[in-house]
Amino acid sequence: MSPTPDRASAGPAASVSAAEAAARVEADAFLDSLEGKSGGTRFFAYLLRGGPGYLQSAMTLGGGTALSSIYAGRMFGYDLLWVAPVGMLIGVLMLGVLGSLTLRDETRPYEAMAENAGRPFAWAWALGALIASIIWHFPQYALAGAALSDAAEVVGTKVNPAVAAWPVLGVALVMSLLYGRSPRLVRIYETCVKFLVISVIVCFALVVGATAGETNWGEVLMGFVPSIPEARGGVDPWTMVASGIAAAVGINMVFLYPYSLRARGWGARSQGLARFDLIAGMLIPYTLATALVVIATANTIPWVEGAAVQKMKPPEAARAFGAILGETNGRLVFDLGLIGMALSTIALHMVCSGFALAEMLGKKHDSWTYRIGTFLPIPGVLGPLVWNDLLWLVIPTNIVCGLFLPVTYLGFILWSRRARTRERSPSGASRHHLTLLLMGAFTLFLTAMFASTLLRLL
Repeated sequence: MSPTPDRASAGPAASVSAAEAAARVEADAFLDSLEGKSGGTRFFAYLLRGGPGYLQSAMTLGGGTALSSIYAGRMFGYDLLWVAPVGMLIGVLMLGVLGSLTLRDETRPYEAMAENAGRPFAWAWALGALIASIIWHFPQYALAGAALSDAAEVVGTKVNPAVAAWPVLGVALVMSLLYGRSPRLVRIYETCVKFLVISVIVCFALVVGATAGETNWGEVLMGFVPSIPEARGGVDPWTMVASGIAAAVGINMVFLYPYSLRARGWGARSQGLARFDLIAGMLIPYTLATALVVIATANTIPWVEGAAVQKMKPPEAARAFGAILGETNGRLVFDLGLIGMALSTIALHMVCSGFALAEMLGKKHDSWTYRIGTFLPIPGVLGPLVWNDLLWLVIPTNIVCGLFLPVTYLGFILWSRRARTRERSPSGASRHHLTLLLMGAFTLFLTAMFASTLLRLL
């Protein structure tokens, strides 16, 4: 399907593309086929059918997650294992509410946010997603280029990281252009992403398995109980907590999620499937992957009292893990895991940028505006050359995107209240009020956390 000329969508009815309509027919047929089936049959069918949740895992399992997990494991051992699941649980609640709103409403999510919460909330949502996707594209290529260069060194050749980043761009372009053009291509794309996520987990699991004898599993379990360790080497654990929670669910993930539901054709009947997918495809894989990186780092390259404090670069971590699995196998396994993390995130940044630009300009998702939007992050391929000089962007980008997130969550609260008022149904009122209360509490928590972290950094 070629991109159509740009034109503004004409209301809710026009907001459903031909590809989305075809996907809706497939999704309804799938649910019809499960009518009267046992719980076990439905469980495995849901597991195989899921996809949007895996996209969320893939998008957040990138360079930022890799670096923060390596640093947390090195400086604080197992003590901060709880941060990733807590951050993701907040995300699951918020995305669960967003998913429910999206599945019950035929209006495009951006327009629904504008109608129910106000146009400024919609702009903050889309603009924050676009900025985050473009800026954080650079470190993904820096990570992928470094890992590919290190892998090439292992097999006896030399490849400059700046050169190694270009094949990654080629693969990411192909993946991003597959998305949304037909139900079949959406499933192919999501299958590729599932493979990448599972491969990342397997790679890091091999490293942890090789160090299992050195793992204190009692301390690992205690690491999932929220606590704040003492500062080590001048490193503030609260900053690591804020970084980990911010890395778990980003503004661009929150923007992409409802559109991935629409691309799958999921509607009001698919709410149970969507909730299952958030747990099986997002919460569990992300928690596993981050925990494995933290444990592997804590076992292999722990910080020693009195040593200089510095963030270990991924290739240095790969060489350290090489001593565990063997110089060749260990480095290759870890490098492949890092490449998978970067590639999946790069492709999804491009998809998210396409949706964000198309929505802000009021264009369709099969238009040239959408395609141009997917190309906006391409300068990130220069990451291996320029990212070290652009590190100053980290703090302002974190601040801007961090503040966009609670603003967006406030928009969801307003949207949810408005939708509930329109329904005028007394059923589920208590659950609705509890959900709004939790959303409000999490929004206040994130606002306070980002503000206090900013004050400490200034």
